[in-house]
Amino acid sequence: MYDGVINVLKPPGMTSHDVIGYLRRVLQMKKIGHSGTLDPDAAGVLVVYLGKATRLIEYAGEERKAYYAELTLGYMTDTADDSGKIIKTSSIKELTREEINDVLKSFTGLQEQVPPMYSAVRYQGKKLYELARKGLEVERKAREINVYELEAVYYGLDYLLLRIVCSKGTYIRTLCEDIAEAFGMCGTVSFLLRSLSGGFLLSEAKSLAEIAKEPEACLLGLDTAVTSLPKFTLTDNQALRLSQGVITSVNGLEENQLYSLYTEQKTFIGIARAENSKLKPEKIINPFY
Repeated sequence: MYDGVINVLKPPGMTSHDVIGYLRRVLQMKKIGHSGTLDPDAAGVLVVYLGKATRLIEYAGEERKAYYAELTLGYMTDTADDSGKIIKTSSIKELTREEINDVLKSFTGLQEQVPPMYSAVRYQGKKLYELARKGLEVERKAREINVYELEAVYYGLDYLLLRIVCSKGTYIRTLCEDIAEAFGMCGTVSFLLRSLSGGFLLSEAKSLAEIAKEPEACLLGLDTAVTSLPKFTLTDNQALRLSQGVITSVNGLEENQLYSLYTEQKTFIGIARAENSKLKPEKIINPFY
């Protein structure tokens, strides 16, 4: 049984669920989950939570994500990537660097995005991709996303390699389709790599083979799941009271803020919320006794 977080290098050709299934078999444990689903054909950072860490997934601070996406122009598929069927084509027109930059600039910042049918968003209890595979299309509500950075690292006549830094919940396939449309062409994602998810970097991600060989060497601490939260160090008495579920008076708190809690010995015990100058336990992972 392992407790902690692993920064997994997801290979292309596996769903995020496939990765979890593989790790459950290799690590011989069931309590494993992940945040931030990656498309089956995509590769890169997939943050996986083991054991006690699964209780912290909802608090994971992975607001900012980064990708490299190859946008191929001239055709569109039903899935918006190369795994789908071509449903539309267009002629190719040569783009200048200035035209590219102008269009990309128009897609930066806060904006509304409608999730694609081929996505894990739920509609009346079913995932959209399940409906899409049956040939169904339903109305989806637009969601607010933020594209912080967007640039063409390289481009040719019929493709662009884009670097994208965005908020979680952004669908890169949809973004790329919209960019192609703004160019006056069809387009689809032919390659997708996630290079960043919150504080988890591609350069530090572990392959499935590495994890299978030395799981403990790949395991990060429980508090890695909540590094975006401010830290608060408790006295032993405060740590004991919070571990027992007792709301505890503490000075210097920001109202309604979540805090990751540590003992004086720097041991992570869980998270609590500040309410009326008191800490209210939310999730106590390692009780202090």
